[in-house]
Amino acid sequence: MRLGLSTGYWGSGPPSGVVEAIETADRLGFEHVWTAEAYGSDALTPLAWWGANTQNVKLGTSIMQMSARTPAATAMAAMTMDHLSGGRFIAGIGASGPQVVEGWYGQPYSRPLERTREYVNIMRQIFAREDTVGFEGKHFQLPFPHGTGLGKPLKSTVHPYRSDIPIYLAAEGPKNVALSAEICDGWLPLFFAPKDNQFYKDALQSGMDAGGRNNWDDFEIAAMCSLIPGADVEDCANKIRPMLALYVGGMGAKGKNFHFDVFVRMGFEAECDKIQQLYLRGNKAEAIAAVPLEMCEAVALLGPPSKIKDELALWEESVVNTLLISGPPQLLEFAADLVS
Repeated sequence: MRLGLSTGYWGSGPPSGVVEAIETADRLGFEHVWTAEAYGSDALTPLAWWGANTQNVKLGTSIMQMSARTPAATAMAAMTMDHLSGGRFIAGIGASGPQVVEGWYGQPYSRPLERTREYVNIMRQIFAREDTVGFEGKHFQLPFPHGTGLGKPLKSTVHPYRSDIPIYLAAEGPKNVALSAEICDGWLPLFFAPKDNQFYKDALQSGMDAGGRNNWDDFEIAAMCSLIPGADVEDCANKIRPMLALYVGGMGAKGKNFHFDVFVRMGFEAECDKIQQLYLRGNKAEAIAAVPLEMCEAVALLGPPSKIKDELALWEESVVNTLLISGPPQLLEFAADLVS
């Protein structure tokens, strides 16, 4: 099992201690460092700023939201970062959800799988730099056909440092998970439960079959995992209950919340209904308290080190090959010892 550091997206400002954590991850041999964006800080600027002081770790975006940038703009950023990092960049992308896409970016949230397929196709063409880029899709057209008529197919002025810059896809639903294995180089699950391993393995295999991928060796599955050691399991769970309540209850509308759906598939439908009802009514404290311990333990490693070590075996037996954790240098040291 490899390790990666997730710095997340910002709250009111940059997370405290993140520079020290990144330095520690680089020194300990972590596989990569990831940044994120929602509707505040962007993913690329912190990654470039902090990544400039690293030597070894790969630098990934988890995620660049596709509606925030055209495929060409995302490809340009990826090629730029790949040059600056000496070939260490990973372009993590995702469709996000309708609340952010329509509410923040003012873009339509229509047929996200189809849009993703077109988006990645264009990025691959730009990276390859074999010819000028032309594309006629349902969502993207290059050149744009309804403008002045002066647009023409172009080729990047930059020669990519690598023509095969890896693209990872953040996905939760089975069709989107399958798409990651069909057209991308990795999958970024937000809430992975080892007990649902077969469900995801089947989805990934169907995507690999569709894409003609012959083995799993060149596909990375880097899963977010809250790692919280401590003597009292309930106290550890209290540290992630607010986040789970937010995602299940408030990150999406009723009937259109992909995170909610993930936990329903885990068998927590009644609990999710209660959390969502409380959260949407504004009863956030009650929603947080309604998150059961079993729900926390399904997607996180909590409690005494011996318990964490035992439960880590379930992750190691799953399709996941990299754990993305967040925390201070001491936690990263603990994690490195855990998987050594």
